[in-house]
Amino acid sequence: MYKQKLKTKSRRLSARNYVIDSQSNAKVKLFNLAIKRLSPSWQACLPLACLIVLGWGCAAVAQTPAAGPTTAELKVALDTLWVAIAAFLVFFMNAGFCMLETGFCRQKNAVNVLSKNLVVFALATVAFWAIGFGLMFGDGNDFIGLNGFFLEGADNSPATGEAYKGIFSGISWTGVPLAAKFLFQLVFAGTAATIVSGAVAERIKFIDFLIFSLLLVGIAYPITGHWIWGAGWLADRGFWDFAGSTVVHSVGGWAALMGAAFLGPRIGRYQDRQVVAMPGHNMSIATLGCLILWLGWFGFNPGSVMAADPGAITHIALTTNMAGAVGGIAATITAWLYLGKPDLSMIINGILAGLVAITASCAYVSIGSSFIIGLIAGVLVVFSVTFFDKLGIDDPVGATSVHLVCGIWGTLAVGLWAVGPGVYSWYGDALGPAKGLFTGGGVGQFGIQLLGVVTVGGFTVLLSSIFWLALKATLGIRVSKEEELEGLDISEHGMEAYSGFLKKGDATGFTEGQS
Repeated sequence: MYKQKLKTKSRRLSARNYVIDSQSNAKVKLFNLAIKRLSPSWQACLPLACLIVLGWGCAAVAQTPAAGPTTAELKVALDTLWVAIAAFLVFFMNAGFCMLETGFCRQKNAVNVLSKNLVVFALATVAFWAIGFGLMFGDGNDFIGLNGFFLEGADNSPATGEAYKGIFSGISWTGVPLAAKFLFQLVFAGTAATIVSGAVAERIKFIDFLIFSLLLVGIAYPITGHWIWGAGWLADRGFWDFAGSTVVHSVGGWAALMGAAFLGPRIGRYQDRQVVAMPGHNMSIATLGCLILWLGWFGFNPGSVMAADPGAITHIALTTNMAGAVGGIAATITAWLYLGKPDLSMIINGILAGLVAITASCAYVSIGSSFIIGLIAGVLVVFSVTFFDKLGIDDPVGATSVHLVCGIWGTLAVGLWAVGPGVYSWYGDALGPAKGLFTGGGVGQFGIQLLGVVTVGGFTVLLSSIFWLALKATLGIRVSKEEELEGLDISEHGMEAYSGFLKKGDATGFTEGQS
């Protein structure tokens, strides 16, 4: 009986195995048929795919989890990312300067203005790398840096404070790599040179502007910058300029003023002792340029923290925006009352005036104080433009009024409204100016700020005058009368910005393009 049951069970198992084998064989045949239907190329890929899958499996088994980054490493990464983004925003301000200056100038000089603004940053890059950064931040003495040319020399950034062992001690306070420090400072140096372009527009020789830009970025700008940002003698005396109202804007403004003075006014600007308007040819792109610059200032000022400090960045962004906005409103009202019309060019320059003015104090003042600083800057710029016109200083874009006058005002404002250490988390002892005159302090900080304005201005005027006079004596800095009347696009570059467009007569009585 047992044997019979066993035989029966064996038959059942054999039948089941036969069914399973039949199903397996059917699946294998189906799989083989599917493979045969593939193209030869896909059939060749199958073994490779199997090897890849096996390799992944081995790698997954053999690999051990890596340790994550430390808190200090994450901080360096975040700080570096923020500094890089801010530098990119400031770099984009070059597009704003291109649009603004081109729109404010006449059609026949558009290519010339665009060319100058485009090439000046390229020149600034080489000059600042070769010599400027070393003069500004290299170790030396209280007057000038003497190390770090071509970014060569000892440096263990992002180490800071006593842990830093290198030759760029003046900028060792920020914990980012040296490359990030250089990139951020480079875009500032390029801005200083670009300021000059607008003031000397429509009559300067192209080659002279290029040479002067190299001299400014390579020598004049970094020397005075060393006094303030490179731990020089003004920094030792307690002078503070957070993001460059003096270091960048006033220096560029002084150089622009001297260039405009040595060049003389454009032909037809003054007739019968009257100032003749020479309106810009495209206020649309001038307005676009203003908006780009406004955006770029959110890298210019908050980026100068050179760390991803959320409290500092947002506060500085708010003070910056407030001053720019109020500057535009104040200039609109002032121009309306003083000139009879709400002049768009004054609105544009009012916004920029407020932004320039708050640049020195944006981290040290309250939002309410930034309102007042921007308000005064917006009024100042309107009267400054007409003042320079009466002096015979022909500045087609108002660069001296915006960057020089309001840069000086913004630097002095530090000594009036700085809140003093201990109010903001990023603003401790030795990290900012003393209390200003209107916030409970005395005149001490204001006096130091005034000293910085006078000494930086005097030195920049001296060097700029030497540069301009040397160029005037050797190459001649101004184009001929015929070239100026024809337009620098044709005489200097052999092309037109708006080829085929009809041209109209300008204030001189000559048709643009007519010699």
